[in-house]
Amino acid sequence: MKAEFLPRARRDLLEAVRWIAKDNPAAAQALQDTAASGAEHIGAHPDIGAQRPDIVADQRYRFLILPGFPYIMVYNRERRPPLIIRVLHGARDPAGLLRDLPPTA
Repeated sequence: MKAEFLPRARRDLLEAVRWIAKDNPAAAQALQDTAASGAEHIGAHPDIGAQRPDIVADQRYRFLILPGFPYIMVYNRERRPPLIIRVLHGARDPAGLLRDLPPTA
């Protein structure tokens, strides 16, 4: 089973890929591949990501760093299949961006 992406998470990833592709198309493709692999890992092992109570107190949500990239996949581990709700650059303000998580995401 593979984790599913919310439309917002797909847009996050697409924006990142487009940004990187301007200077390095190979790196952009690698990010896309790494995100797909991350979705497979999350689907197979929903508890793989770290809890971040400093950002989101709700224990349904986990954070998975994409290896080799400064991006984090935020997902709901309790959904079946797990649901990726955002793909964020690590330098952004995740607490601010995730302040209004939908209760059913």
